[in-house]
Amino acid sequence: MRPMEQIDAVVIGAGVVGLAVGRALALSGREVVVLESENAIGTGTSSRNSEVIHAGIYYPAGSLKARLCVQGKDMLYAYCAERGVAHQRLGKLIVATSPDQVQALDGIVAKAAANGVHDLQKLTAAQARALEPALSCEAALLSPSTGVVDSHGLMLALQGDMENAGCLLALVSPVQRIAVRQGTATHPIVVQTQDGTELACKVLVNAAGLNAVALARGMDGLDHSLLPQAHYAKGNYFTLAGKAPFSRLIYPVPEAAGLGVHLTLDLGGQAKFGPDVQWVDDRADLQVDPRRGDAFYAEVRKYWPDLADGALQAGYAGMRPKISGPQEASADFLIQGPAEHGVPGLVHLLGIESPGLTSSLAIAAHVARLL
Repeated sequence: MRPMEQIDAVVIGAGVVGLAVGRALALSGREVVVLESENAIGTGTSSRNSEVIHAGIYYPAGSLKARLCVQGKDMLYAYCAERGVAHQRLGKLIVATSPDQVQALDGIVAKAAANGVHDLQKLTAAQARALEPALSCEAALLSPSTGVVDSHGLMLALQGDMENAGCLLALVSPVQRIAVRQGTATHPIVVQTQDGTELACKVLVNAAGLNAVALARGMDGLDHSLLPQAHYAKGNYFTLAGKAPFSRLIYPVPEAAGLGVHLTLDLGGQAKFGPDVQWVDDRADLQVDPRRGDAFYAEVRKYWPDLADGALQAGYAGMRPKISGPQEASADFLIQGPAEHGVPGLVHLLGIESPGLTSSLAIAAHVARLL
């Protein structure tokens, strides 16, 4: 066994949130190491999503998702502009495709306003078609502050900032166990990696994404009754063969099960549809079953009737680190600091699913304040 090393702060996970937290802690003057189990940054949820910068419209008023998304969106646009990270403020149309959905648009405007999003514009069918001629709808909302970002470029910029501020990134360093030493230790939290390295730290931030709940549950010296159960919801994406006739993101009015099958664009203008919601037990199950695409056609044709048969191809899948199950309302982000669990210097980031990418800089600032 090697001698135990002491360090100010350890962050577990080098996805977009872990990198943002590592950057924030390093910029505040702490000596930081970020531990990542894989051989590269951002290989999990951070690299398998829509890359959408969300406006903060749908989340319950007062929730962390609402607050951190709205703050994070402004921080992210400013950061991308300052650091030259590729992004586009494309805008999004939320479309009512049946007369009974038109009334729901007013509710969305009210929900958005409660979250501090005041830029939604209500459009008639004709106004929406003037923007997007291929669109079919009864009415729509325009969200001008929705956009897309190169998530990998963002993570590289965060990594660069972090390392310039003296933070160390340790790849292929899976965490084996975490223990809390009660009593007088100046570095009370001990992190052991799989190769036997032991780091004693004053501050530990668990930003392990899909593995965050399991790591928290495996901790010695923590009240496990405070911790949620982990659930995994796979999101399948289908890509469009050829070029889409849209220049903005198109989202149907949300139904009970989720946000519906939406059309998002990447920075090259290539369209993809999804993600759907498929509850799974195996978080490594990232294969897309082409047969799931059959259900996409009918949904997409509600707003794009000219979608051709055979135009959708199985794309990729991402995995949401959920802390609510299939029959439950979607849980808020769970950011557990010392006030919740009583361990000084410890923060667990649990259930950081969408809008985690948009919220990443705001989550990091929130964590830095907690500590």
